[in-house]
Amino acid sequence: MAPALVEKHGEDRTVVFDPKELVNQEVPKQFYWPSEHLTEAKEEFHQPLIDLEGFLKGDEAATVNAANLLREACTTHGLFQVINHGVDPDILHATEVGLDPFFKLPMSRKLSVHRKVNELGGYSNAHADRFSSMLPLKEMLTFDYHFKGETDSEIVDYFKNAVGDDFVETGWIFQKFCEAMRDLSLKIFKLMAISLDLEDTSSCEKFFEDGFAVLRCNHYPVCIDSSKTIGTPPHCDPTCLTILHQDQVGGLEVFSNGKWYYVKPHPGALVINIGDSLMALTNGIFKSAVHRAAAKTDIKRMSFAYLINPKKDKLISPIQELITREGSKKYSDFKWEDFSYFTQHNNRVDATTFQRFMDFLALSHTK
Repeated sequence: MAPALVEKHGEDRTVVFDPKELVNQEVPKQFYWPSEHLTEAKEEFHQPLIDLEGFLKGDEAATVNAANLLREACTTHGLFQVINHGVDPDILHATEVGLDPFFKLPMSRKLSVHRKVNELGGYSNAHADRFSSMLPLKEMLTFDYHFKGETDSEIVDYFKNAVGDDFVETGWIFQKFCEAMRDLSLKIFKLMAISLDLEDTSSCEKFFEDGFAVLRCNHYPVCIDSSKTIGTPPHCDPTCLTILHQDQVGGLEVFSNGKWYYVKPHPGALVINIGDSLMALTNGIFKSAVHRAAAKTDIKRMSFAYLINPKKDKLISPIQELITREGSKKYSDFKWEDFSYFTQHNNRVDATTFQRFMDFLALSHTK
């Protein structure tokens, strides 16, 4: 017997699923994926964990070592994990369980903060507001955090106004998490500049200091048959940099050297991956990571993807120093707000999205 699919009536008619119903019932056909997207990742993705402790303390030798490891990862597959990153473990633990009360709410209340058409923020039930088949088996809550916001309680205010007064404490948990991720991201951008041997090693940090992040909180429910579906399909993040905090369940997979590998969680580690926009900013030196998330048959999984962007109207253009070094400019200039609009209006985000956007810009310039 298939689980109940609830049809929501309103300004947009959307079919949604109740994750609680998937524990003992079949996955609906709307969630089936072609077999080529479901190739099993049988091998672990082995790579050195990048220890940031020495870099954060200003140790020159440790900084060189961390920068070399970072460059190797970013120029090959675009994904790595960091330890001793300076983020309070209490903040990470609170984040892991912080949205359990929200995802346990009745579906009617979660849908009261549903994502509007062509917007990124709000609650989304398997992206069913955009697609009717090949749905990812997850539900999400997404919201923005501005690095230089007008208030120091931006996330608290979001939860209070969008979800309710009973979620103010949850808002404070994610306020602290977003602030910690902002501080860490700016340090990672500095280490990236060092790894690229840029003359001004603070240039990347300065480029993003007035930027913003999109925090996507993913709940992957248990389903009795994960062989037909997927948690998150293969894609590259359109954004610049992603910091992923996940529980210890596992499910993240990365594509490298022509095959899929599973990324084993390490206690206390954070996963970092390069997005399309940072690939453009580095003139193709850094590679955007192709990754996905598997569905689970035995235990639910939570992950929190902190997707970092420059200010929406800031021009993303390959760094001139790198163009000179490489001998040519590989990508057209664009603004994040234009790329973001493209991703919301043109098919799914996948591993080809950025190239399709570049083709779109080239065609637009010829008209």
